[in-house]
Amino acid sequence: MARLDILTANDRPGEYPPSYYAATAVPFAPLPEARGEITCDVAIIGGGYTGLSAALHLAEAGLDVIVLEAQRVGFGASGRNGGQVHPGQRVDQDRLEDMAGPEMARALWDLALESVDLTISLARRHAPEAGFVRGLIHADHRERFVRHSHAYAEKLRRDYGYDRIRPLSREELRAKVASEAYFGGVEDSGGGHLHPLNYALGLARAAQAAGARLYERSRVRWVSESEPVRLGTDAAKVTARYLLWATNGYLGDLDRRIAAKVMPINNFIVATEPLGDGARELIPENQAVADSKFVINYFRLSQDGRMLFGGGESYGWRFPREIAAKARKPMLEIFPQLTGAKIDYAWGGTLGITLNRMPHFERLAGNILAVGGYSG
Repeated sequence: MARLDILTANDRPGEYPPSYYAATAVPFAPLPEARGEITCDVAIIGGGYTGLSAALHLAEAGLDVIVLEAQRVGFGASGRNGGQVHPGQRVDQDRLEDMAGPEMARALWDLALESVDLTISLARRHAPEAGFVRGLIHADHRERFVRHSHAYAEKLRRDYGYDRIRPLSREELRAKVASEAYFGGVEDSGGGHLHPLNYALGLARAAQAAGARLYERSRVRWVSESEPVRLGTDAAKVTARYLLWATNGYLGDLDRRIAAKVMPINNFIVATEPLGDGARELIPENQAVADSKFVINYFRLSQDGRMLFGGGESYGWRFPREIAAKARKPMLEIFPQLTGAKIDYAWGGTLGITLNRMPHFERLAGNILAVGGYSG
């Protein structure tokens, strides 16, 4: 029996998923397929945030860059995610200090803050329609977790000089999130939330304006590691001085070395109908929220007043048939007042995780780099 193809197992070739983001994105005309003989300084496989940002910055530095996207730019996790922009790594600083020592932990913290600042800057410069809004909340679903959250906020203030975070009592949290499900948490003004697909499309336009060549429906079928590196799609052969793998969870079997270190998992989001004045009753200050569950619930309001709620995950390549039920159940556990709200959109996406939940960076050869495994 043929193995499922991760790029087409849940999606139609060359189309965005039926998400709220795709339905409300600024129109972006399809790009040409790569054809014939192509030469460049840098070839990038994958048209998500990693590939598009790399293309933009490399093109601005004067390099001849191409991006080969198998579907549409922003098709994968970059155009489907919860839209939350969080300071810090996926692993907290306490654990990073144990893993790598205080100096490296500090360097990783500084790098994470720099990446948040860069994301916000790029969004405001190239994707104002992404509508970046500042403000995050971490909500603890167990009373015993609150003490750790408050202590961690104090550690960040004391040891890292991070003064944008503050503890929230149960009462303070409930004034910001209209739910009985949480016992406290922290508020963080260092990050925020945006329309993720509009952000990706803004990066794509900026990369094109800087001189990068972007190709859609141009799935890479083979790579020959040499100097220069060679790779092929169904209709093109590419010769490049350098290659960047930027496929994350949608790699499939194209490179088994990367696949051995980055595992694809699926996550699911629903968007309710517009809630009118009721939207701001749920999250009065319009922050994005993520909670303390192992399978995290994350939610925020859309620009048109819908609840966007992510929750539930699966590990096979095929999404469940009832995606809406996967995320609606935890949504109603947190917001039972949404029982009567219609679900207008429900979609899934695939992300890449690593064993230690830190991003995967690897030099596969002298002129070949791989980046991914952001682990949510």
